[in-house]
Amino acid sequence: MEPFSHCSSLFFLVLLISGFLYSEVANSIGINYGQIANNLPSPEAVVPIAKSIGITRIKLYDADPKVLKAFANTGVEFIVGLGNEYLAKVQDPGKAQEWVKSNVQAYLPATKITCIFVGNEVLTFNDTSLTGNLLPAMQSVHTALVNLNLDKQVTVTTAHSLSILENSFPPSAGTFRRDIKNCIAPILDFHSKTGSPFLINAYPYFAYKSNPKQVPLDYVLFQPNAGSPDPATNLHYDNMLFAQIDAVYAALGSLGYKKLPVHISETGWPSKGDDDEAGATPENAKKYNGNLIKLICQNKGTPLRPNSDLNIYVFALFNENMKPGPSSERNFGLLKPDGTPAYSLGFSLNSSSSSKGNSSSSSSSGSGQGGINPITIGSSPPGSSSNGYLSISSASATKRYHMIGSISMLWMILLLIKVI
Repeated sequence: MEPFSHCSSLFFLVLLISGFLYSEVANSIGINYGQIANNLPSPEAVVPIAKSIGITRIKLYDADPKVLKAFANTGVEFIVGLGNEYLAKVQDPGKAQEWVKSNVQAYLPATKITCIFVGNEVLTFNDTSLTGNLLPAMQSVHTALVNLNLDKQVTVTTAHSLSILENSFPPSAGTFRRDIKNCIAPILDFHSKTGSPFLINAYPYFAYKSNPKQVPLDYVLFQPNAGSPDPATNLHYDNMLFAQIDAVYAALGSLGYKKLPVHISETGWPSKGDDDEAGATPENAKKYNGNLIKLICQNKGTPLRPNSDLNIYVFALFNENMKPGPSSERNFGLLKPDGTPAYSLGFSLNSSSSSKGNSSSSSSSGSGQGGINPITIGSSPPGSSSNGYLSISSASATKRYHMIGSISMLWMILLLIKVI
């Protein structure tokens, strides 16, 4: 299969979401490929599905050998994950090198693995042992890449939730939580020295869900609205996601890391939810994802970084029927397990894209050659990180999607009420 260009890939994805074509494309978009389900297509069947909607970047939550083999010679770029439960183990240089050899080097160059994210939302758990293992694990994996002469093509990072911020509104007031500053600063230094991106998971949906009467729906769906100004910078924000991204840039700048690139490793909107899950509808999911793609295709950066690329990974490729938690957890997918749209997307997939055979396994992957990864799904309770893949609305994590801090939330609401 021939690699697809950014323009052709985004053409199909925009067409899929909104039914429209946008000609100027400079930024790129990816998709999260989660597999907490027992009815998903086989990885081989996912390849034509991914090609039909123009996906050029995929983020896995492990290093599933079946997926990595299936996507060989497609040109699709991969971020692979190393779960939280393996952080202590891969601090051992030998274990780290064994993992990299088995789960990364073994698939290069046929499969284009460009990044490893070590741990997912580790700083969310307030687990001192886990937090203490994070940076050493990142360093050990990076050293393994250096030893194997792979560090120029594969970077090492970790994914954070928005709850690492103590303040997020107005965006210029973005700061990291005081309790994590001592551990976040060395991680930022690692990013700076190795040239790896800073990953953040951001879900405006959860901010709306928690305060549907106070957070304007148009503001979180990228719909036309009056927006709100940042009083310190006079920059105008007409959507929450961009405000959240710029709050992260401000927090990085406050510690002296203004040049670090920020990538959105997860964002999305559910097409279905329980009765008490405000906003979880097919219409809103289409608006959120469709409008987000439109902005990317219009070469729009954030107000603070208008010329910076928006590197965004939408959550998720498929609905996943075995995810724990409320109904929304199982309905973030753009597609149903049979490869058809989860809601009206304005684009019909090629008939060849539909899966002829579903995987009957509920695990995310088979066994890894190195004995460290991939991870079996279902070995950890809901909300934990069995493979670094969290229940995104679990009790321990839900608060991370709110506008952090009661004062900043009140400030945003007052500004929005005033101008709307």
